[in-house]
Amino acid sequence: MKTLTDTFGRKFPYIRLSITDVCNYKCTYCLPQGYKKTPGDTRSFMTGEEIVRLTKALSELGVCKIRLTGGEPTVRKDFFDILKDMKQNSNIPKVTMTTNGYRLNKIAKQLHEFGLDGINISIDSLNRETFKKLTGHDRLLEILEGIKILQELNFKNIKVNAVLLKGINDTYADFEKFGSFIKNNEIDFRFIELMQTGDNLDYFKKNHVSSKIFRDYLEKNDWIHQTFGKDAGPSLNFIHPDYKGKFGVIAPYSKDFCKTCNRLRITSRGDLRLCLFGNTGISIRHLLQNDSQKDELVDLILKQLHLKKESHYLELGETGLTKNLSTTGG
Repeated sequence: MKTLTDTFGRKFPYIRLSITDVCNYKCTYCLPQGYKKTPGDTRSFMTGEEIVRLTKALSELGVCKIRLTGGEPTVRKDFFDILKDMKQNSNIPKVTMTTNGYRLNKIAKQLHEFGLDGINISIDSLNRETFKKLTGHDRLLEILEGIKILQELNFKNIKVNAVLLKGINDTYADFEKFGSFIKNNEIDFRFIELMQTGDNLDYFKKNHVSSKIFRDYLEKNDWIHQTFGKDAGPSLNFIHPDYKGKFGVIAPYSKDFCKTCNRLRITSRGDLRLCLFGNTGISIRHLLQNDSQKDELVDLILKQLHLKKESHYLELGETGLTKNLSTTGG
């Protein structure tokens, strides 16, 4: 089997696949003014048929995990059709998703029934008013209800992500509150360092805080570092004998963060991105129009891997094509 391997020997069994740029939240660090179409870009989002053709080709390249992202993937009216087709026809063992939790309490049972293998839910604060201020929506209680429904269905792979923000959720008291949340819940909770993008420089300068403060908290409270499999994401994970849940840290500004990179990205309009903060992207959509193009598609993806850089150089202020994180799923 051909495999996705770059010139630095890194393998890529994990794909983050955006199926829409549209998001119905107004998160202060991502889309504070809400979603707006990119001026001059008249291309539609990939169809369900194109997505299934793509995932079939990726399965032949050793991809064993695809995460559906956005925007907010569930705003697509055909979201469940896409999920069903991928589970039945793509030969990808793990299909997961990242969501803002919108309507989670309404669709949790469907997600379970359609065979979703894992879910990442964005919850930047467990304080209802703070959550509303950050997202523009008073939906925290509905999201927590949705998580409870998933747990009652014995849905195992539940992760909660929070962007670490100065003065919002970066104190030991905040960490204790999240700790109480996972103490008796089998949930992986991960803090993600705020990343600079093309349009958030002022916000980044004001609100970025190093994840070291959270790692220091974990060390002082006897959390133990744990390793995961080849298709795991970039999180450093920690367990504690007194907690059912786990803590994690995603620190893109840390030294050697890119050495263990194992994922590629594909945008909702069918562009292959070798890095979240890369300067180039190539359209592969023209090779998703019929099944006979699969071999040509595979060859094109393999050739592009030779262009992948060793690092994202985010620490140097390079943000590449990423204006905000809604366009490539973060």
